[in-house]
Amino acid sequence: MTQPNSVLVLPNLLPTCRSALEAAEALRDAAKAAVADLVAPNGKLDAGVLEREQVAAHGFAWLATYVTALRELLHWAERLAAGGALGELESLILQAAFGEYLQQMTGGIALSQVEIFRPRDLGLDGAQVASFHTQAVETLIAGGNTGPVRRRLAELIGEDANFGDVALGDEMLDMVRDQFRKVAEDHMDAAHGWHLKDELIPMAVVQQLAELGVFGLTVPEDFGGSGLGKTAMCVVTEELSRGYIGLGSLGTRSEIAAELIRLGGTPAQQAQWLPPIASGEILPTAVFTEPNVGSDLGALKTRAVKDGDVYRITGNKTWITHAARSDVMTLLARTDPDQAGYKGLSMFLAEKPRGTEADPFPASGMSGGEIEVLGYRGMKEYELSFDNFEVKAENLLGGVEGEGFKQLMATFESARVQTAARAVGVAQNALELGLQYALERVQFGKPIARFPRVAGKLAWMAVETMIARQLTLFAAREKDSGRRCDIEAGMAKLLAARVAWANADNALQIHGGNGYALEYKISRVLCDARILNIFEGAAEIQAQVIARGLLTRGRN
Repeated sequence: MTQPNSVLVLPNLLPTCRSALEAAEALRDAAKAAVADLVAPNGKLDAGVLEREQVAAHGFAWLATYVTALRELLHWAERLAAGGALGELESLILQAAFGEYLQQMTGGIALSQVEIFRPRDLGLDGAQVASFHTQAVETLIAGGNTGPVRRRLAELIGEDANFGDVALGDEMLDMVRDQFRKVAEDHMDAAHGWHLKDELIPMAVVQQLAELGVFGLTVPEDFGGSGLGKTAMCVVTEELSRGYIGLGSLGTRSEIAAELIRLGGTPAQQAQWLPPIASGEILPTAVFTEPNVGSDLGALKTRAVKDGDVYRITGNKTWITHAARSDVMTLLARTDPDQAGYKGLSMFLAEKPRGTEADPFPASGMSGGEIEVLGYRGMKEYELSFDNFEVKAENLLGGVEGEGFKQLMATFESARVQTAARAVGVAQNALELGLQYALERVQFGKPIARFPRVAGKLAWMAVETMIARQLTLFAAREKDSGRRCDIEAGMAKLLAARVAWANADNALQIHGGNGYALEYKISRVLCDARILNIFEGAAEIQAQVIARGLLTRGRN
């Protein structure tokens, strides 16, 4: 095919990227073998050794994530090329992404701001690293993410804020994207006020989203939902989160509850709960986490004791989002104290009256208090206490005790894909705020967007946002196809959360001192972005999931 007319676009870009991807896959495979030698010397994964070798395992997870991300970005470019829509902007996004990520694969991948992973951390020798540096790889490293490329990208993005063709490949999804982009833009200014005043998102907005079907996007049509699948969920979530993370997160608890009930509920529970959840008549909240427990759900202590036709719940929960205004809690508790770990856990659909500002938790046997937070404020966070709180026995999810952890695990893929989409929306919001300010702010006689380092920041933010978006959409498509995608979902969440934080940090830097002022939206976006690397499984947890999955199931 003919390449776009640009002196900066490398000749034969797509074939060069394909060849470089093969080299990256070979490096990943060598890294996998090296990690396996460390943590599974006898062919069986040793959990203790895996913990000791966390840096190596998590570095491998990041390396594998980079390879998968580049593969999906290449597939994106190939789809555009097949339709004659691969323009100069999209070509340079692809080129810069490959140039930068290939360089980092041997030069060093940042696991965090203070942890850099390099191939030597796995014991890979010089010959293995040298074999990665093929002609295609060296061509992309040398000419991919250069200063002139970044400057040209910034020019192409320009005042029109053209960040490249997303290539959804579906007219219906394009229409959904446009519709929810308008909804988000209508609330952008008000959302900053909700954040500054630490207010709940107004019920009128919640009702608007309900009427638009946000709470029933993936609920089957037989139960009053749209049955659109996870790809549509990602499109809607990204656009709403681009306006405000709270808008994109309002549907999260409904998604979790609906998935739990759809996959693990009895037919009667599905018929009772799915329609009102899909319509937004019932607002759920997820009540899983406990103080000093975090991701170690097997250590949960909250008890549920059967007493006739009810269970009595006693214990404490924390970091419960939108708890006061919810109508039902998907509540994880221990029904069998003699079963250690995950085996004694059960999931309940615990009904509660909707609270008010004056009386947030009017239910008998239940109390709670707000946790004040830096960002992610529109639904508020709470800690809850239960003292013989009654739940109908018929509301035991699935009607069988001891299935709670398995039921919850079945929802993790969807939850992490949705969180990755939230992160992409926040990343896009930060990028747009940075661009707008850089075009308006004049220093030394010209907009600061024309200074190379500002332009370079904006260009790379656009590149990496597209990388995260395409990886997230890939994970969603895998889920929609019925394939197991815990690895892909973990990769999407891992990378997108980092991109959201990096974009917010860089956009604030572009704002200079003004970015530190509460009146500027980027100050809120920075706070909102930081939580994405923590909830729904912290970055360390995602890396562990990816590494363990790749090592035990042999998938790449």
